[in-house]
Amino acid sequence: MKGQKNKDRLATVMMLILFIILAILIIIPIYTIFLASFKPGGDLLQYGLNLKIDFSRMSFDNYVLLFAGKHEYWRWFFNSIILTVITVVLTLIISAFVGYGFAAYDFKGKNVLFIVVLIILSIPLEVVMLPLYKQMSTWKLMDSYVAVVLPFLAHASTIFFFRQYLLGLPKSLIEAGRIDGATEYGIFVRLIIPIMKPAFAAMAILNGMNAWNNYLWPLLVIRSSDKYTLTLGLNTLINPYGDNYSLLVVGSFFSIIPIFILFVCFQQYFIEGMTAGAVKE
Repeated sequence: MKGQKNKDRLATVMMLILFIILAILIIIPIYTIFLASFKPGGDLLQYGLNLKIDFSRMSFDNYVLLFAGKHEYWRWFFNSIILTVITVVLTLIISAFVGYGFAAYDFKGKNVLFIVVLIILSIPLEVVMLPLYKQMSTWKLMDSYVAVVLPFLAHASTIFFFRQYLLGLPKSLIEAGRIDGATEYGIFVRLIIPIMKPAFAAMAILNGMNAWNNYLWPLLVIRSSDKYTLTLGLNTLINPYGDNYSLLVVGSFFSIIPIFILFVCFQQYFIEGMTAGAVKE
């Protein structure tokens, strides 16, 4: 018994050390960009990102430039917020309906369709990028947010997650709703959606991160500078004819804040949502 306790204690210590190392590896890049946001933009070009603290060269000039300077940063910022909110809301709604259909109903071709979802899940964007581009061009949706959002509304990984999550719910819940006279949509809205809050929170964080950081696809379909997302706009600050590292550094650091807020708002459900689908009754 004593030997087992020592082993458990050793395992706990090792896990603690591992998590501390992982936390340091995650925090260091954020801390580095935070320090760089107080340094002149030229320092990034001359010395690169580093952990050196030189108070004589640190100031709030970059933040003054961010909030009071003449640039399009805030237009890009709010474009990204609008696009992220629309993407997350529509993706969660559509994927939840599809996942619920796979989990709650038996219909002809169900397994074949689910295999298609799994195949789509394994295909990277780069493989289907050109066909999607041609399709958006044929539909005359180029240079619009519709082209950015539409191809990924029924997100394969989100559908798979919702299906696995709902498989863990008792079928008696749905039957009880039918006995009470609720419609199929009523059952989904009144009974299923409240239970799915942890799953919605987990997928809101993951889809929100993907939408906020999305760069390659918007780069292909967005052409007008006033429609640029934050990732596209920040990329334009460096070009062969000049650069604006001061705005780039502080803007990059400030772009982390919305995702941090999103995680803080939903973190109480995040772990529950990510682990609930692993247990099936």
